[in-house]
Amino acid sequence: MPPFSASQGTAASFLGVAANRFRRPTRVALLLTLFFGFAAVRAFAQEKNPFAGDAKIAKVGEYQFRLNCAFCHGLGARGGGRGPDLTRAQKRHGSSDAEMFHNIHDGIPGTAMPAATNGGIGVGMSDEEIWQVVTYLRSVQVKAPVQPAGNPEHGKELFHGALACSTCHMVEGKGGRLGPDLSTVGASRSTEYLVESLRNPSRRLAQGIFEAMKEFPQEYESVLVVTAEGTKLSGVVLNQDQFTLQMLDAREQLHLFEKDKLRSFATRRESAMPVYDQKALSDKDLQDLLAYLFEAGGK
Repeated sequence: MPPFSASQGTAASFLGVAANRFRRPTRVALLLTLFFGFAAVRAFAQEKNPFAGDAKIAKVGEYQFRLNCAFCHGLGARGGGRGPDLTRAQKRHGSSDAEMFHNIHDGIPGTAMPAATNGGIGVGMSDEEIWQVVTYLRSVQVKAPVQPAGNPEHGKELFHGALACSTCHMVEGKGGRLGPDLSTVGASRSTEYLVESLRNPSRRLAQGIFEAMKEFPQEYESVLVVTAEGTKLSGVVLNQDQFTLQMLDAREQLHLFEKDKLRSFATRRESAMPVYDQKALSDKDLQDLLAYLFEAGGK
């Protein structure tokens, strides 16, 4: 627990002296009440944003966001390679200021969201800096995401049929594993992000790993492997270190290789996903597909 403020310390000292005049059991009870009382005050203070509605603080929060959060959530908080769009009023893990504060401060178990403490996010953030980020997020928040005007039923047919998206992607437990699960993508990504992912799927991967505000998820990096026996395999990287490579091939077979035993292997920042240009996917069909993803993400 962080140290008391000066005023809290003064109050604690005063009551501590007063407590010494009581017998030991009473004194212990009084000190425990004092301790937990101050803890409750501090916990309550974390439930209310002290900078709510302050435009100047929102600008400071934008700087903190770019420094600590844009790596995953993208510039403007509209979603990145790893993190969801945070400009939406309704957020999957809580929409109040207090919930956003705790999500940043403590992280979100079961997700890639780390805690801000001990440098878990960027350079690490104090409580004050976290509230600044929350204030910034409120300033860029939109009342509701722009819903595609398409036909979700036709979009579902395209996803599982003509476009063969389900060959690589899963929605609600049905589909392939070669690409990311899209069950919640409609609830966590902006329309613009999804359109770009379809029209130009390699753009985000092509942003070099050391470039500013990178959005380069290694798990979708393409790889071509030639084994010692001359067998060629292509797929996506799941994990790798200096000595080993774990990949998923085009048939969704998992492989683990020792790099020094391979004839060759090469990775590239080019998505295995095909480019859905105007010839492959009309604007009307694109709207239908997006409408399906938004509908699935809202369930």
